[in-house]
Amino acid sequence: MDLKQIKAFALDIDGVATDGTLLCTTEGDFLRIYDAKDGFAIRMAVMNGYPVAVITGGSSESIRKRMTASGIQPEDVFLHSRNKIEEFSIFCERYSISPKEVMYFGDDLPDIEVMQACGCGVCPSDAVPDVQKAADWITDAPGGKGCLREAIEKTLRKQGKWLFDPVAYKKTF
Repeated sequence: MDLKQIKAFALDIDGVATDGTLLCTTEGDFLRIYDAKDGFAIRMAVMNGYPVAVITGGSSESIRKRMTASGIQPEDVFLHSRNKIEEFSIFCERYSISPKEVMYFGDDLPDIEVMQACGCGVCPSDAVPDVQKAADWITDAPGGKGCLREAIEKTLRKQGKWLFDPVAYKKTF
């Protein structure tokens, strides 16, 4: 796995950016808990010029709000995905990047096809066994507890881009 080839990131939500726990409101919306350090890693990727996509089976607009607050472009948040490879292809075409230049994070069966197509398939330590077999990298951290931070930070550090600029951060966020 050559982390220097990575030019973009894409991720699932439930079980990756969250621990997979869903609380249902009486209105039918699902509430999720996100790790702030994972969100900051996404912000660092965005601030350093990496496109980031969310490809999730979840359909809550709260996902879009949380991810755009982290710097992801609204059009790169794919909700209610039932064929993740299609949205993954759209994302790659939008930014003229090869699938092999993308690090994808997934934790369950619908993620395997994208994990096999991308340059580096990453899963949290608590991903299902089939996904762990398909992954290039299993993080030490479980879903929703720093798995995004672990892999994004390591990738950016390897590329010399884990650099925090407070002025740019204030302008961007």
